[in-house]
Amino acid sequence: MNKYLDICEEVKDAINRKKAVVALESTIISHGMPYPQNVEMAKHCEAIVREYGAVPATIAIMDGRIKIGLSDEDLKILATAENVTKVSRRDLAQVLSEKKLGATTVATTMICAELAGIKFFVTGGIGGIHRGYEQTLDVSADLEELAQTDVNVICAGAKSILDLPRTLEYLETKGVCVIGYKTDYLPQFFTAESEYRLNTRMDCVEDICSLIHTKENLGLKGGVLITNPIPKENSMDKSYIDTLIEKAVKEANEKDIKGKEVTPFLLAKIVEESQGASLKANIALVYNNAKLGAKLAVAYCNE
Repeated sequence: MNKYLDICEEVKDAINRKKAVVALESTIISHGMPYPQNVEMAKHCEAIVREYGAVPATIAIMDGRIKIGLSDEDLKILATAENVTKVSRRDLAQVLSEKKLGATTVATTMICAELAGIKFFVTGGIGGIHRGYEQTLDVSADLEELAQTDVNVICAGAKSILDLPRTLEYLETKGVCVIGYKTDYLPQFFTAESEYRLNTRMDCVEDICSLIHTKENLGLKGGVLITNPIPKENSMDKSYIDTLIEKAVKEANEKDIKGKEVTPFLLAKIVEESQGASLKANIALVYNNAKLGAKLAVAYCNE
């Protein structure tokens, strides 16, 4: 894979020395937030990972290469360029072969992290089963990737624009261990809790790392999903955000928006309708996840 991997020296050195490394996605930069908040968020995320003792590795597709660890110039290009491809598993080979500029989704960041030997990945929220599944059969590739790729994902739950009960059922069917960090319930991205109870709760990073090591020793495939609630002071009112989501979903259906365009459209509409409040919540939960991801990576390496 050296033909495609372009790992920056800081990340390469940390991997070779078996030090803690945390992968970060780039779709949140190109498709998840407006400029300049996206660049500020990306840089601050990396700073948090470093503050808690790990090395950040933001991942993107540039010039026919999988870049692991981006420069400030790379971040700005992703944040401001038009027509950045949102790259899932389906798109990875094409975007690399055609040397297009691509931002990695949860699924593709997991693939690239595993190729580089990175065990932990921080994101905002995973994809899942979309509302109206009966008509569209729209299931995010993130769920399949969690079932087969050995990268552990830290998130604020599944995005609340999704069908959360079906998403949890799908993960259970695929054998993905979903852990609630200091919570008994699935975090709902913009809000700290939902009504959906999880099977596993853990309150310290050492216990989570022990579970991950045990899973690996057993030879079980797939990642562990660690769900980390948005801090209560940043959590949005559930009934309010649910109303905004219903309105955005209705508009997306009316405009016949489908596939990988659905999530960016819905998140942008929610930012607009909430007058930026949802964007602030999104940034807060990503920072919170970066902190936990770095702690987990360090604890894992110290075991």
